[in-house]
Amino acid sequence: MRARIFLLLLICRAAMATTYEIGSGQAIEKIQLAPWGKLAPGDIVQIHWREQPYHVKFLLSVRGTEVQPITIRGVPGPNGELPVISGDGAVTPPTLDYWGGDRAVIKIGQGSVPKNVFPNWIVIENLEVRNARQRYSFTDHKGRHANYSPMAAPIWIESGNHITIRNCILRDGGNGFFVSFSSHNVTMEGCYLYDNGVPGNTKMHNVYTEANGIIFQYNHFGPLIKGAQGNNLKDRSCGTVIRYNWIEGGNREIDLVDAEGTADIRNDPKYRKTFVYGNIIVEPQDQGNQIVHYGGDSGNEANYRKGTLFFYNNTVISRRTDTTCLFRIQTSDEKVDCRNNIIYWTGPGKSLALVDSVGTVELHNNWMKKGWVNCHDAFSGRIIDKDTINGSEPGFVDQAHDKFQLNSDSPCINAAGVPSRETLPVYAVTKEYVIHQKVYARNGDGDIGAFSFTRPK
Repeated sequence: MRARIFLLLLICRAAMATTYEIGSGQAIEKIQLAPWGKLAPGDIVQIHWREQPYHVKFLLSVRGTEVQPITIRGVPGPNGELPVISGDGAVTPPTLDYWGGDRAVIKIGQGSVPKNVFPNWIVIENLEVRNARQRYSFTDHKGRHANYSPMAAPIWIESGNHITIRNCILRDGGNGFFVSFSSHNVTMEGCYLYDNGVPGNTKMHNVYTEANGIIFQYNHFGPLIKGAQGNNLKDRSCGTVIRYNWIEGGNREIDLVDAEGTADIRNDPKYRKTFVYGNIIVEPQDQGNQIVHYGGDSGNEANYRKGTLFFYNNTVISRRTDTTCLFRIQTSDEKVDCRNNIIYWTGPGKSLALVDSVGTVELHNNWMKKGWVNCHDAFSGRIIDKDTINGSEPGFVDQAHDKFQLNSDSPCINAAGVPSRETLPVYAVTKEYVIHQKVYARNGDGDIGAFSFTRPK
C-alpha cells in the first residue's frame, strides 16, 4: 500500500513539472523571460538554437531532486549546432538579484532574489556558453553596465549539490569552468573547453575547481587561448576522478593541488586519493615542461594532499623536443602509483624525467621510451620500477595525426599488469575515449594505455 501511494505521488509530481520552450517562434521568445527563480523539481527549460546568440546571463538558485532534477537543455540546430549564450552585451533578468554577476555568464549558487536557496540536482546540457572576459560588458538586473572580472567563466558553480554539466562548449572566458569550495558532487561530462585563460597570466585556467566530490569524464580539454600561461585542468577538490578525457595544452595539463577554501575538503578521506585513468594527455611542443603536478602550491604544506595519485591506463604524449617532466610531486609525503600507461615523447630518451625532485613513484607495467631518467636535477625521492617496458616506439596507428590506438604489432598489447586493489571495482577501466567527447565500452583489460587493441567495429 505504501509503495503504491509513493508511486502515485511520483506520478503526480511528474505531472506537475513544466517544460518551458524558449526561442524564435516558441512560447517564450527571450531567455530573460523564463521563470528562473521559480523552477521546481522536474522542470525543463529548452533553449532552441537560432542563428544569433542569446545575449543573456542568469542565476540558477533552485532545487531539483534525484528523481526530478531541474534541466536546462539546449535544442540543437539542423546540423547539430548548439544554441549559443554569449556574455558579450548580456542582459540580466530583472527578476534576479545576485552577487558575483561579473564572475560568470551562468552562475549556479545563491543570491538575494531568490534568497537563501542552496541549489540541488541541476543539469545543464547541449549549450555553448562563451564570452566571459574583462573586455566584455553586461547589464545587471537594475540596468547598470559593468565589465566582467578577469577571472570570469562561462559557467561558475558558486555552491550547490549534484550539479551536472553535460555536452556543453565553454570558451572565451578568463576561466573556462570555475567551481567554488561550497560545491558538492559535481560532474562534467562530454564537454569541449578551449580558448580560455588570459594571455600572460598564470592564474586563469581552462578548468579551475574545488569541490567535495568531482568527476571529469568524456571531455575534450583543448588548448588555452594563445599566450595564456595557466593550466588546463587545475583542481583542489577531494574525491577527484579524471577519466576518459582528451587533455591537450596548458602550462601543466593536470594540476592537482591543495584545497584552500574549507577544512571540510582537506579533512575528508577522499582528499588523500585521486584517480586519473583512461585519458589521452598531450603536451604540445611549445608549452609547459611538467605534465602532471600533484600535492599543493599554497606554501602551507600541512594542507597538501599527502596521499596517492593513482595514474593508470593513460596515453601520455609529449611533443617537446627539449626537457620535460612527467610528474612534479610537491613533497616527499606524496606518492604516485603509475601503472599500465604509455608514456611517449618526441625528444631523445633522456629528455624526459619521471619526477621533478622529490616524492615516491611506483612504476608497474608502463611502456616508456628508452633512456628516460629519474630526475633532471638533484633527486631525493624514491622510484620503484617494476616491469617497465622500454622501447623506441609504442606501436601507435599514426602518432603524427593523433591516432594513438595500437597497431597489431604493438608491444603494449597484453602487457598490462594487475590493477591496484584500491582502484577496484569502482574505478576499474571499463571504457575508452572516442574522438571527440564520446566513449564506448573497452574490450578486455590486458593492454597498456588508454586504448585497447580489440575495438568494436
